[in-house]
Amino acid sequence: MIDYKKSKAPITTITRDLDKLEAPTGNIYESVIVIAKRSNQISVEIKQELNRKLEEFAYYTDNLEEVFENREQIEISKFYERLPKPALIALQEFSDEEIYYRNPSRA
Repeated sequence: MIDYKKSKAPITTITRDLDKLEAPTGNIYESVIVIAKRSNQISVEIKQELNRKLEEFAYYTDNLEEVFENREQIEISKFYERLPKPALIALQEFSDEEIYYRNPSRA
């Protein structure tokens, strides 16, 4: 599993050069598909990791109206909110040539 906390991805969106995005695949649309699929993978991994960490704080009661606020749980949630968005991480990985992809129709 990749450590997204150490990602060099920017927190905010920046303007990208379409020619540089197109270069690895030869087609801008194919590049966008690769980035989108990787972004979905990252999103699922981050969500699973967050759910595992929050599960440690799960407080099961018979009364659903009771809400327990746990300071540690809130800090974990805030930490994950401050991470770069999955699309930005995927875009950075694509730019750094860290994503393996193949097109079966070209094989």
